[in-house]
Amino acid sequence: MNKASLAFSPDVTFVIAAFNAADTIRRAIDSALAQEGVSIEVIVVDDCSSDKTAAVVAAMQHPRLRLIALERNRGPGGARNAGLAAARGRWIAILDADDTVEPLRLRRMVDRAEAAGAQVVVDNLDVVSLDGGSVRMFPEAALAELGELTLPAFIESNVIFRSEHNFGYMKPVFERRFLEAHSLRFDETLRIGEDYVLLASALACGGRCAVEPSAGYAYHIREGSISRVLRVEHIDAMMAADELFLSRYALDPLSQRMQRKRKRGFRQARSFLVLVDQLKKKSLAGALRTALADPLALRHLSMPIAARLRRLTARPKHPAAMTAAAERSPLGKAPHTSKG
Repeated sequence: MNKASLAFSPDVTFVIAAFNAADTIRRAIDSALAQEGVSIEVIVVDDCSSDKTAAVVAAMQHPRLRLIALERNRGPGGARNAGLAAARGRWIAILDADDTVEPLRLRRMVDRAEAAGAQVVVDNLDVVSLDGGSVRMFPEAALAELGELTLPAFIESNVIFRSEHNFGYMKPVFERRFLEAHSLRFDETLRIGEDYVLLASALACGGRCAVEPSAGYAYHIREGSISRVLRVEHIDAMMAADELFLSRYALDPLSQRMQRKRKRGFRQARSFLVLVDQLKKKSLAGALRTALADPLALRHLSMPIAARLRRLTARPKHPAAMTAAAERSPLGKAPHTSKG
């Protein structure tokens, strides 16, 4: 790398954490390099992939593209932190290795943030299905009316079971100086929900978050991504992360109330997942104990519990049919997660 490259200070640094993303990483990088109206650099952090991800990136040989190859797998939070440490842009944008961005996205977002005097900015998303179909995640009029994303609104949106999509899906762009001033980084202990904690922490530090109503980020649904499967250990880790978050920041009364709602949602989700597991195992006693301990978890089953319990005592012709309804739970797409 020459001295001119080292001296380059772009408007925006894209950080892409990549793990076994050889089939999508070029598409993501190309979309980042195609940004118009801003100077950019793209940092790809290969999280110890077992496929040809690093080779694909290295072969692109673009002057604004850098590859960091980790010696051990650090998870999405750790890989992104490695990218943050190397970033030189005034703003930092996170891009998943299987997603893409529109060419004018960063110009719009930086303009929006600077006009509002904000340290963080989020925008709308298009959800792209496996067959190529696209659906806008949030109504643009609703985001335009919102204007600014506050901490209580962000927490409330991220209550499990509240809605299919929430503000945790948004991909924030952060002012690098603000992140460094408050020592803000991704929680490397989390494999799911690490991006939620970072934005919540930025807001709790007093950061202002502007909202760009237009969609500039394409969220590509991909088979096998972490965000499509939620397990009990994920719930436990996110609850522990929330406790650490609460120990670090003094929340205003409304944010505290929303946090209590979020905690109740986690408890219900945990009971729901335990109940589903017991139903799969045909454990009548275990299912009854869970139902009695947390009746609210039952309302999230798409089949009445009485009918489900009756089926537990029978010998089904097709064993997989008994748990099909549970597999179609609202947790099929976990909130505020990365796909890294």
